[in-house]
Amino acid sequence: MRTSKGARAGQYLALLGYLVFLAFPFLWLISTAFKPPRELASLHPTWIPRNPTLANFRQAFDEQPLLQAAFNSLIAASCAAVVAVLIATPMAFVMARHRTRLAKAATGWVVVSQAFPFVLVIIPLFLVLKNLRLINSLAGLVMVYVVWALPFALWMLVGYVRAVPTELEEAAAVDGAGRVRTLVSITAPLLAPGIVATALFAFISAWNEFFFALVLLKTPEKQTLPVVLTHFIGAEGVADLGPLAAAAFLATLPSLVIFAIIQKRITGGMLTGAVKS
Repeated sequence: MRTSKGARAGQYLALLGYLVFLAFPFLWLISTAFKPPRELASLHPTWIPRNPTLANFRQAFDEQPLLQAAFNSLIAASCAAVVAVLIATPMAFVMARHRTRLAKAATGWVVVSQAFPFVLVIIPLFLVLKNLRLINSLAGLVMVYVVWALPFALWMLVGYVRAVPTELEEAAAVDGAGRVRTLVSITAPLLAPGIVATALFAFISAWNEFFFALVLLKTPEKQTLPVVLTHFIGAEGVADLGPLAAAAFLATLPSLVIFAIIQKRITGGMLTGAVKS
């Protein structure tokens, strides 16, 4: 059925409204980051700063260790992404090629696990890491991020593995290649786009994560960027809007750039996983 011109115009209008709704907070954040204190306290705020300034960025770096926090976030997010992909890739291969009841049950559990709230697991998680002496350490935070990213990474990679023709693996088996050799030499190179997209998604998720980092990291020099941003809010809940907006803008840029690069690959992975062969 062909869509009428009126219906199509309505769809584009709804899409435009949705984009404006999503872009409004980010555009207002940019505007606030460049406003001087007098404009921030104005009763009639404007979209475009009348006297744009970089003082908020200088103050943000002077007040908080943003570079150290960014480095901590980079280490935690990078390690979590690499480890999650290394674990999820062979698991996805097994689940995609051996469609047993156990594999279907595991896939269902992966989907259901995404509905668990963080508050439900934070207490047992804290106790486990305490027994392992990993509280207040980036290593413990990386372990949490790996477990958190695994379900989606596994679900995403299963779709990519199913898109790889089984004839290639059968030909490798005829030539005498084992399962591990087939995965490393045949399947993994063909999965490169999916592996990159999955790793970058895990990186973005860990980079933006706040709750686990807030609970598990106590020493200021080990805290990640989202946690350090809360230091711009005083004890009485009064926020230093200019430096906070400047720091939040800088913290948001990496994830926005990375997501803009990989959004087509992420969408392709989701669509691939939804198609049954």
